Amino acid sequence: MAETDFEILDPRFKTLVKTSAVIEKLWSGGRWTEGPAYFPALKSLVFSDIPNDRLMRFDETTGQTGILMGGRDRYVNGNTVDRQGRLLSCEHGGRCITRTEHDGRLTVLADRYEGKRFNSPNDLVVKSDGSIWFTDPAYGIDSDYEGFRAAPEMDGCHVYRIDRVTGKITRVADDFKRPNGLAFSPDESKLYIADTGATHFESGERHIRVFDVRDDNSLAGGDVFAQCSNGLFDGFRLDNTGRLWCSATDGVHCLTDTGDLIGKVLVPERVSNVCFGGPKNNRLFITATGSLYSVLLPTTGLRAF
Repeated sequence: MAETDFEILDPRFKTLVKTSAVIEKLWSGGRWTEGPAYFPALKSLVFSDIPNDRLMRFDETTGQTGILMGGRDRYVNGNTVDRQGRLLSCEHGGRCITRTEHDGRLTVLADRYEGKRFNSPNDLVVKSDGSIWFTDPAYGIDSDYEGFRAAPEMDGCHVYRIDRVTGKITRVADDFKRPNGLAFSPDESKLYIADTGATHFESGERHIRVFDVRDDNSLAGGDVFAQCSNGLFDGFRLDNTGRLWCSATDGVHCLTDTGDLIGKVLVPERVSNVCFGGPKNNRLFITATGSLYSVLLPTTGLRAF
């Protein structure tokens, strides 16, 4: 029953979900799905199936899912849409950030920092000034499963920004073990970044940190905002009032802007990432292990453009 698809931990969560709503499984057949990005003009969702080296496309008008592109040694992880409606992607295979132009051409926006190749860019977000912010853990070079095994050239796993005008790449945070998902607050005064260091380090990072964004786009602070109570926070997105909808092992955790866990959307597979979409931007798309799910909510996601 639909009521069992939600766990209400705080009365504030009751207005954010409809317990009569059904968690829909839209597609299955992947190995590890990631990076959902919604294109309003096409009424479509693009997402990654990393180990199978393919980008998938779910068409809302038909309910069908098919291969958008694949077999190019790209091993795409995170995706998003820029302010001009173009697809931006984090590639494990090419260890780079790419942009798919309106005519289908592929432009490499960043593949090195100070002459050294990135590890394997993971997730990215676009600020209103057009700058692109992305994380660079080493999951794509740790083995051949999600990319190509390789020795790291970087001195660690860091967070970067690409300037919209000059293309200059700046390292904005360098004290993460495995930086992962990231997103801005509605007014862009804060940047949230997940650390999934628990996958590789005994220090056990499984939290989201929050930074203040200065006028010059540098970051300050970095305190732990919330700890994941079940698994790891991988990817996440915000709704239009600043609540975070975060991936976890048992589903999607909803956090207030003060870090309180108020409820969960329960999913039968381990969740990797989420994205808001649909005509009213209130359909929560969920990538989870080998499948794609969605649920319609009475709350609206934060629009990026």
